[in-house]
Amino acid sequence: METPIKQQPFNLKFAMKKKNILITGCSTGIGAHCARRLAEDGWQVFATARKDVDLKRLGNEGLNPLYLDYTENDSIHSAFQSVLKQTDGSLDALFNNGAFGQPGAVEDLSTNVLRQQFEANFFGWHELTNLAVPVMRAQGGGRIVHCSSILGWVPSRWRGAYNASKFALEGLASTMRLELKAHGIHVALIEPGPISSKFTLNALAKLKENIDIEGSAHSEHYRRHMEKLGRGGVASRFRLGPDAVYKKLHHALTSKSPKAHYGVTVPTHVLDMARRFLPQKLVDRILLSGG
Repeated sequence: METPIKQQPFNLKFAMKKKNILITGCSTGIGAHCARRLAEDGWQVFATARKDVDLKRLGNEGLNPLYLDYTENDSIHSAFQSVLKQTDGSLDALFNNGAFGQPGAVEDLSTNVLRQQFEANFFGWHELTNLAVPVMRAQGGGRIVHCSSILGWVPSRWRGAYNASKFALEGLASTMRLELKAHGIHVALIEPGPISSKFTLNALAKLKENIDIEGSAHSEHYRRHMEKLGRGGVASRFRLGPDAVYKKLHHALTSKSPKAHYGVTVPTHVLDMARRFLPQKLVDRILLSGG
């Protein structure tokens, strides 16, 4: 007589467990939209912001709001520990998104201003990611997604600080992808291109705050640039809404075969092809034509 197979007890708590994700920079734009969409799709979303009004709104939308400022190390650790307390020590995914762009010619950037750009766009991301890695390794895997930029592939004039932070991110994240593959942790980069957000208005504030506009050899350009930023940035027929980024994020988080890089808008794909196949002089001509 065959010995009956012993059935494992049904673990209702495990079956009903939502996947959880920590998303930074959720006050507006890409972060806010992706947080809402993932919550609608059944994820337990921990959404960070810096201002009380944004944290309150995120809570009213049914998300789990957390204060996090990439330039404040204590806030990174505090937010992360808060997530672990609410998830029994697990974290399925991390989406590093919060960032800002510091405009200005490279010669007009003080070292301290450049440092601020890297604290918010690079070092803070690294600190948070390194907290997530051992948790994901212990649980057998996870997904880490960084919202990078086409400017992490090709440079743009007057955006040297932002270019440098994204070039650095691309290199570090790509290396980490190779190092963590054997641990079941996938690292992906999203390069959006022009997306509707408040990014340009925030950049205008940083330009006025940190650049000596009148004392610069590029003062005339700055004046023209401020007019454009004040109107919401350069008009682009290729500009898409944040849902275009969400579609890429969703694939990076749920696909059995996630990609290493996700281009989003037409300019991202075009410039990627240009840098690969065209002579540098021609690529420079294209970049210079963009203003």
